[in-house]
Amino acid sequence: MKNIMMYSTDWCGDCVRSEALLKSLNVSFDVVNVDKDDGANTYIQELQKGARRIPTIVFPDDTFLVEPSDVQLEEKLRNLGTI
Repeated sequence: MKNIMMYSTDWCGDCVRSEALLKSLNVSFDVVNVDKDDGANTYIQELQKGARRIPTIVFPDDTFLVEPSDVQLEEKLRNLGTI
């Protein structure tokens, strides 16, 4: 099964918040810094039809959330059976 992928940057407050939530829920995920990975930056822009909003969190079922609230992210994780 694929891991949850979180596309973020070091300076993004929403990214820090989402990462903290995932850690607090003991969810396995990988983080890719889009400021340091041009391919990842291009990928999230393709997902968002040209936008570059972060965090972009991609789930094993190939769905994704952009700038989710903690409530939205936790609900998605519950729906996937991750938590």
